[in-house]
Amino acid sequence: MRVNWQPPAPPKTEEQLMQRAHILAGHTIAELAENAYLPLPYDLKRDKGWVGMLLERYLGANAGSKPEQDFPELGIELKTIPVDQSGSPLETTFVCVAPLTGNSGVSWLTSHVRHKLQRVLWIPVEGTRTISLGERRIGSPLLWSPTYEEEEQLRRDWEELMDLIVLGKVTSITARYGEVLQLRPKAANKRVLTQGIGFNGEPIMTPPLGFYLKKNFTSTLLKRYFSC
Repeated sequence: MRVNWQPPAPPKTEEQLMQRAHILAGHTIAELAENAYLPLPYDLKRDKGWVGMLLERYLGANAGSKPEQDFPELGIELKTIPVDQSGSPLETTFVCVAPLTGNSGVSWLTSHVRHKLQRVLWIPVEGTRTISLGERRIGSPLLWSPTYEEEEQLRRDWEELMDLIVLGKVTSITARYGEVLQLRPKAANKRVLTQGIGFNGEPIMTPPLGFYLKKNFTSTLLKRYFSC
């Protein structure tokens, strides 16, 4: 089946979005890129978000770089996730940039992390390095909302990590914190700095951080739905 390369209008319903996502399943990245007249990058080290951008083009996402869900009218976020031959995630999943200042009165219920993860369209993509980028295939989509237990896991980790930020311990945060959610540097290089709060409440310059879902969380999620 030849996939229509022209970017469609944003989907009007979840059903329409899922129909588009199911059509993509089984196609290779090279097929989709060729149909869309997009050149394949040499690798994904410098174009890490390229596969997601390619799928956004076919699915009709229109949020761009705005701080909202990829399908704001539907309240759905798109997440591509590279997996190995057994269907297990090969890397953590970026959620959003962490706010390092202005966090007075912030809560989980109004947090950007919760907003992004309330409804997620997961699309697994073959990511094994021995498979060339163009030959990697798109997997079957999954439309997911966190269960009560999953949201409680996320909330606990978010509150712990945000406490560290508010208490001025931003420079001591490592990826080891959190059971399912972690904070990691989110910048093109180490020279990029942003304003944060120091231990004594003083303004400091520190690398920007991002919230990431750990592999143990996404692995459990995928295995439950796909019985990998």
